[in-house]
Amino acid sequence: MRIIKKGYIYQLTFMPRSFPVNAYIIEEKNSLTLIDTALPYSYKGILSAAEKIGKPIERIILTHAHDDHIGALKKLKEMLPSVKLYISQRDNRLLQGDISLDAGEANLPIRGGVPKSPIVPADILLNDGDQVESLLSISAPGHTPGLMAFLDTRDNALVVGDALQVRGGIAVAGDIKIMFPFPGWATWNKQLSITSARKLLGFQPSLLACGHGRMIENPEEFMKKAITRAQNKIDKIKS
Repeated sequence: MRIIKKGYIYQLTFMPRSFPVNAYIIEEKNSLTLIDTALPYSYKGILSAAEKIGKPIERIILTHAHDDHIGALKKLKEMLPSVKLYISQRDNRLLQGDISLDAGEANLPIRGGVPKSPIVPADILLNDGDQVESLLSISAPGHTPGLMAFLDTRDNALVVGDALQVRGGIAVAGDIKIMFPFPGWATWNKQLSITSARKLLGFQPSLLACGHGRMIENPEEFMKKAITRAQNKIDKIKS
């Protein structure tokens, strides 16, 4: 496991050289918030990192319900029973094994590894604009129907799950990068992903923290180029 700290955020990367999967710890005044739980064995590294920081994990927030983001969830809830679990109202359905679509959603298959049956119940369901300690919840669907990003209102660091990726080159979800195609393959709605990436760009993030790849400081120009490239690819297919 590799740990990188920037401001209030700790990036915990599992398998950093081959298949990097990130979880994030956000440091609050007296507690910690864990965003995503990475892989099934990752609970050991997550708990070790929290112990070194010296504050308790009081909240687990999931950006979305894919298996490389919820892998250690069950084990962590068993070991930390008082911890509150947060997920978006929409992706809670995926977490409980329900892959049905809502009326009005694009009739596209939900991709990627999602639970076939409920794992653990969520404690708090999030909607766009909800505040969790220092974090602002931002609805950013596309990769999954209910993906959420989280903006640290103290310094504008932005954790986006798989709304974008950095491993293999920065890209919007659904824009497949040959060197690391997995987030692209697991994306539900490519056009909606672009719309959400534009929304996230509007928050003028100081730091971009994705589910796969290193953190990027001052990411706006990188995000703009990724959005343009993704849209151009879709437009080319349509023409």
